[in-house]
Amino acid sequence: MNTIANIALRNLSRQKKRTILLGSAIAFGVMIVTLINGFAGAFSANVAENFSDLMAGHIFISGTEKGPDDKDVSVIRDDRALTSAVAASGAPIRYVTRRSAFSGTLIFEGKKLRTNVDGADLEKETFLRDRLLLKAGSWDAMAEGNALILSEKIARKLNVDVGDNLLVQLQTATGQNNVGEFRLAGISFDTGIFGQMMSYANLAYVNELLGLAPGEYQTMGIMLDGLKHTESAAAGIYDKLSGSVQLFERGAKGSDGAETPFQALIRQQKKESWEGVRYRLFTINEVLSQIKQIVAALDTTAAVILVVLFVIIMVGIANTFSMVMFERIGEIGTMRALGVQRGGVRSMFLFEALFLALGGAVAGIALALVAMGVISLFDFGMDSPAFLIMRNGHLSFFLPPLRAVGNVAIIAVLTLIAVASPAGKAARLTPAEALRTQK
Repeated sequence: MNTIANIALRNLSRQKKRTILLGSAIAFGVMIVTLINGFAGAFSANVAENFSDLMAGHIFISGTEKGPDDKDVSVIRDDRALTSAVAASGAPIRYVTRRSAFSGTLIFEGKKLRTNVDGADLEKETFLRDRLLLKAGSWDAMAEGNALILSEKIARKLNVDVGDNLLVQLQTATGQNNVGEFRLAGISFDTGIFGQMMSYANLAYVNELLGLAPGEYQTMGIMLDGLKHTESAAAGIYDKLSGSVQLFERGAKGSDGAETPFQALIRQQKKESWEGVRYRLFTINEVLSQIKQIVAALDTTAAVILVVLFVIIMVGIANTFSMVMFERIGEIGTMRALGVQRGGVRSMFLFEALFLALGGAVAGIALALVAMGVISLFDFGMDSPAFLIMRNGHLSFFLPPLRAVGNVAIIAVLTLIAVASPAGKAARLTPAEALRTQK
């Protein structure tokens, strides 16, 4: 078998142009697919990390209190049990944040736009300044109590500039209509499709608008040392909380399985009844669980591209090896006359195809890795509309090793299938037939 493999390698080296041409076609297909896989591999992690910075946490705990007439009130009034459970969990915590938020209508000179406003303690959340870059205005202006930061997209739709006063209509935590006034302190760079979600104000003023008392808030955010710790840390915190407070069940889904875990928690809250305050714990992965569908779509696209490219390449490989068989008829006859069995002839062609596939695949992966490295060097800036899918302004890639191995295996199998017919024809030639056949 080693001799047959050596002959196969020699045959490939004898026809360098043909080998390079076929190998290049394989390498190109593998490179394209690997780039898509690499982008998909980093896509969800980048979005999750960037959203974690903007939302100030990997893990979140919110409280829902049963008010008069069985009305739900989103509030955390006393978080001593929460902070104790978080500390006792042993999770690798970087910091803990406290926020309140509302969805309201901004009004300026007759123009209206509904948006979400996050109330944050900006004196403590200094990290937000590094993640949310301002196109106009300054973070220092946020020292004013009713200051507001809007994204470029919202500011453009409302036609407001820094220093303008805007009215806001909203409902308090108990469902009462309320009106407030913001002064625009800054305009952040456009964040693409999520631009209308990124508005920030001071926590104290947002609480005032919501009718919450000083020291109260709606959501505790827990930022960890890294995204990879999210699920294990969430499980540990949930376990510690379960013995001291009322909790909504994690992982519940709708009967049709179509809901995200976060949507299921909201549905569960509306369906169940309780007394006092009940808490729900959720993670950034649950909030962005639909991102996984995008990654799955990218992986499916890569698989389709891989199959389409290699169906085309397989036709070329099959035709090429058919030509090779006729070119080597005399050689095949000599080998058969010297005692090489049909299986040996077949194996020789299959080894050539396998070596060609492996060589092309390895070259394609290597080229893709080089391309990834080069692309990741370009700094698109934190002000890029696509910054949410980047890592610190750079496109990043992650190629799961098993995915790369799987692609190589698919390529090898498809190439062997393409060569199976010519190899079978070559093996069926008798020594006499092969020796008297003229090329």
